[in-house]
Amino acid sequence: MVDNATEHGAPTRREYVKYGGAVIGGGLLAGCADDEEQSAADGTGPYTVSIAPAGEVAFETVPETWVAENASWADMGVALGLEKPSAVVLTGEYRTWHYEDIPGLSTSKDGMTSLWQDGISKELLYDIDAGVHFIDPNYMVNLIPNWEQSDVDEMADNVGPFCGNTSFSDYPWHDDYPYYDLYEATEKVAQVFQRMDRYEALSEYHDDVIGTITDRAPERQPSVALLSPQSTQPESFAPYTLGERTAYKHWHDLGVEDAFAGTDVSTFTSDRGMIDYEPLLEIDPEILLFYTDKHRTAEEFRSTYLSFMRNHSTASQLTAVQEGQVFPTGSMYQGPIINLSKTERAAKQLFPEEFDADEQLYERQKLADIRDGNL
Repeated sequence: MVDNATEHGAPTRREYVKYGGAVIGGGLLAGCADDEEQSAADGTGPYTVSIAPAGEVAFETVPETWVAENASWADMGVALGLEKPSAVVLTGEYRTWHYEDIPGLSTSKDGMTSLWQDGISKELLYDIDAGVHFIDPNYMVNLIPNWEQSDVDEMADNVGPFCGNTSFSDYPWHDDYPYYDLYEATEKVAQVFQRMDRYEALSEYHDDVIGTITDRAPERQPSVALLSPQSTQPESFAPYTLGERTAYKHWHDLGVEDAFAGTDVSTFTSDRGMIDYEPLLEIDPEILLFYTDKHRTAEEFRSTYLSFMRNHSTASQLTAVQEGQVFPTGSMYQGPIINLSKTERAAKQLFPEEFDADEQLYERQKLADIRDGNL
């Protein structure tokens, strides 16, 4: 591939970053804003955003196109009023049903590309030609076959920077730089797209909603077991602990107890552990939460999983199965809108006496107003 910028004498993006924004040729200006200045910025022109692990990432202008690693980053941009990204690693894991009742927000993923096609090719990224990739560069080097740091650098120079941070789960290669929580990551997206006013409104509204929900929730929290069933007629599960990352934010906000905490269960996250019904029966969690392969309505979920388990000789002995306390937990990914949707659903699942099934715990129109910049 030919670097057109270099061929025509203009500095590459990598050169601009390397010299700290001091390059003037090609229309670039010095522009390294500190955190306070960047947080206040809502404009256009050369600027930088500091994001781990990429460091100081330089932008000549606000990007017009973008790519997201997963639904968490995709939802962050959508919550700030952007159109959905051109691509995510797997479009099937982007559960846009959370958008179906937000005024003016479509659930369609038409035209969105799955980056994963038996790997991720540089040719595909060249074709998409995104202005920014919200993908952790270490994700590419450590998890994507045949990618090296030189490939990431090539894409950053010739297409757009990789400035994501893999924060939904723990990884050994992530030990030397911080994990961002959901709103820390959203702030980075807002800085890149110069939409800090919407970010601030969104963050404030999130705090109000979560505060109201937790104030109404009962003091005693149930024990929950987070599981990934290995089929729609499961005999075994991949168990997960309620870790510290963004995947579990709604459960932490609601204060539930982790049924696997303090047990000798080998979790899938730590060492690819599996569990069947016998040890699960010994723990006997009050509530079972399933990561499933796709979105199902409450009725579809019960007819698929709960009906099977009620007719299973061992599973039927579980308290959660007997009391119908088996629910979907959705995917691992969430940005601001998906988080509010997940929290609303979880609160109704866990505390039906406190939260009516038809009650809306956050204002859909309020989210639409923030997206539209009507602040």
